[in-house]
Amino acid sequence: MVKLDQIKAAISGAIPDAAVEIEDLTGGGDHLQVNVVSPAFNGLSRIQQHQLVYGALKQELASEAIHALALQTSSPV
Repeated sequence: MVKLDQIKAAISGAIPDAAVEIEDLTGGGDHLQVNVVSPAFNGLSRIQQHQLVYGALKQELASEAIHALALQTSSPV
């Protein structure tokens, strides 16, 4: 199980200006809803935005510390 602050730190490390909200959907720490808003997403497709976040969480996903990830990304308005 990974801690939510570790997930936030990993995303913020890869996307420093990101606003990150994380919700643990099951209480077990491995099924997460993550919302990331960042100016770094300007001009990127949704797939490219998600690839940036997946890249930040590569280790956690590969080790299956995160089993399920519902991801929402956007640029600030």
